[in-house]
Amino acid sequence: MIPMQKVGHPVTELTAHPLARTSLNGEITAPGDKSISHRALMFGALAVGQTTVSGLLEGDDVRATAAAVAALGARVTRTGPGDWQVDGVGVGGLSEPGTVLDMGNSGTGARLLMGLVAGHPISATFTGDASLSRRPMGRITRPLQQMGARFQGREGDRLPMTVTGPETVMPISYDSPVASAQVKSAILLAGLNAPGITTVREPKPSRDHTENMLRQFGAEVSSEADGTGRIVRLTGQPELTPQRIIVPGDPSSAAFATVAALLSDGGKVTIRNVGINPLRAGLFDVLCSMGGRIEHGNTRMQGGEPVADLIVEGGPLAGVTAPEDNAAAMIDEYPILCIAAALASGRTVMRGIEELRVKESDRIARMVEGLRAAGVEVAEHEDGMTVTGSGGIPPRGGCTIDAGHDHRIGMSFLILGLFCERPITVTGAETIATSYPDFVAHLNGLGADLR
Repeated sequence: MIPMQKVGHPVTELTAHPLARTSLNGEITAPGDKSISHRALMFGALAVGQTTVSGLLEGDDVRATAAAVAALGARVTRTGPGDWQVDGVGVGGLSEPGTVLDMGNSGTGARLLMGLVAGHPISATFTGDASLSRRPMGRITRPLQQMGARFQGREGDRLPMTVTGPETVMPISYDSPVASAQVKSAILLAGLNAPGITTVREPKPSRDHTENMLRQFGAEVSSEADGTGRIVRLTGQPELTPQRIIVPGDPSSAAFATVAALLSDGGKVTIRNVGINPLRAGLFDVLCSMGGRIEHGNTRMQGGEPVADLIVEGGPLAGVTAPEDNAAAMIDEYPILCIAAALASGRTVMRGIEELRVKESDRIARMVEGLRAAGVEVAEHEDGMTVTGSGGIPPRGGCTIDAGHDHRIGMSFLILGLFCERPITVTGAETIATSYPDFVAHLNGLGADLR
């Protein structure tokens, strides 16, 4: 049985109070990686036998995926905090769900599961919350249609949407116009049940958790450089073998405590068990180029992924131009990078990130609006923004920010509130539970004042 109630009692409004003369100190363990948690449940469902997962992120997004996987025929059981079992049905063995699959706020869960369903001769209807229902799905429906799947949704390829897979899914060779792990993964998931080789060409490398985990489960997957991009090939119809998956900590969640520690004068924070996959660690590289002091300790491999403890010390930061070719490796971290930029000296330029306009919200517009409300100088561009930092002088704050169904917007402005003259209040804070249920407990345990 899957307990699908929300974790704890989500708070709809949170206020971050300035740190004053205190600094952040201590240690936390990063919550499980959301991207890897989704995939562990899905691949476990496609293996023949029982897969065990420890360290699974138990936020609302991943719980929605667990419920969907169970509705598609796998047996999913929670055996303890972060510990789950998935009794899989094998590639091609999923069954048609008897209910609508409600993916909540999870774009990753929805898009990957659409690929999974598209590879089976079944139909499933996907829905989500107001934010997810606004997000376009055309970038995955187009290649999946080439594989034989059919889609019926709202205008603009939006949820609710019904996916119907063909009797025999066809392998394709697809040139992706964008570097997107979600697009690539949806195609590969459908291609698992195709009789032949499915190929995806990316203009730039995107996060490779799908390829890493497929190999771990026994699939034949190859990848090679292609100029500035990459070609991934999957041989279809493998027999996946069950695995013991240990989920590393999520670098996207660790980013919030990392930036808070860097901005905390005299602070020192250790964040344990953080995934440092090079295709996910772009933010840490940029923060170090700004002068941030971030060291790796206890570096190791865990479940096919590099992992380390981050030791972060506070100190002055300087503005930089974030390299555009690094955008895919930190696409979810630009909101919190804006907060580091707001307190740095000089300007931080972020361009080539128009992808942020079709995330849980238009993150460029929301960050610009919120930063201005807090007294931070920022210029908006069609493909990004430029933040002029205060050089460590606290911005005025004293504003209320609507998270707008976007967990990363909410958490970013709560971090900013710790370093302003006056508190910042975030409404819609319940959305933080989608990815980081322990966010408040972790930050307050380090010395923050979120209430």
